[in-house]
Amino acid sequence: MTKDPETFFSVLSGSIMGRTVGILATQRIAAGLVEDGRLRGPLRLYPESSGPSYVLDGMPAESIGQSILRQIEWLCQGTEIEAVGVALPGIVREGVIEDSPNLPQVKGFRLQEMLTTALRQGVSSIPVRVFNDADVMAAGLAAAEGSLDRLVRVWNLGHGVGFGRYPWTDGIWEGGHSVVTVDPRERFCGCGGCGHLEGIVGIRAMRLRFLDREPEEVFAAAKAGDSRCVEFVKLWHRAIAAATATSIAMEGPGKFFITGPNSKFVELGRLAIYLHEMVKMSPLQGSQLEVVSTGLETGVIGAAVNAGMTIRRG
Repeated sequence: MTKDPETFFSVLSGSIMGRTVGILATQRIAAGLVEDGRLRGPLRLYPESSGPSYVLDGMPAESIGQSILRQIEWLCQGTEIEAVGVALPGIVREGVIEDSPNLPQVKGFRLQEMLTTALRQGVSSIPVRVFNDADVMAAGLAAAEGSLDRLVRVWNLGHGVGFGRYPWTDGIWEGGHSVVTVDPRERFCGCGGCGHLEGIVGIRAMRLRFLDREPEEVFAAAKAGDSRCVEFVKLWHRAIAAATATSIAMEGPGKFFITGPNSKFVELGRLAIYLHEMVKMSPLQGSQLEVVSTGLETGVIGAAVNAGMTIRRG
């Protein structure tokens, strides 16, 4: 599999892809049929929208796999499918979920192998690829923006912090665990590590830090002049800028999207000032920052796009 961007983007000279199934499995399972980077028909949800939001939290890994399989089988009825893309939170490499703090029961689950084997016994030998959920968000945003021919990165600011990259390439990409401070007191990250971006920006970390305040209350107090909250809001933005600057130093400038529940707190002007303080070499300047809203559709489309692209480039 080539990792050369020019070779990869040459795949885009024709149509984007044929019909592909995209699956996003985070709090619940969302599935859809995608063609040329667009959703064809309504999303399928498991459970239905009226059900509990975090149903996958307590579900055994094998049951999650079987639920995903049922969605694939339903969507494959009566149509030719080029590939299936599935996304879950955590470190995903070669179809194996190596670790997943959000869904710890799937650690070590060989999901790609399980789905491929089951499909061969049932529907057909459809190629299956498994990705990190933030990576498919980046692909979905690239498709929505018409930017499938360029590097796109995304910060997903929620309970934790996800980092997504398009075009997809094999790697860890746990940008939420970038070290943004050497202060030994910064131990709020869910993984237990010290000085991580997630330990400052994540919802869980903010609740641990302030105990009696939700993130909305912290940012409201900062606007009202609370000195502790004012200093934290500065730290919060500097942490995002530091992790972004690190990504720029490693891969160069480009477009960075910021999404997720906590993205509403981002002050782009402040963030741009901090980023400029950290990135001074002229070849590394020129990145763009944009706050965007995303939904299940973005992830489903991105999973399908990534699957189709990886199949095409071999």
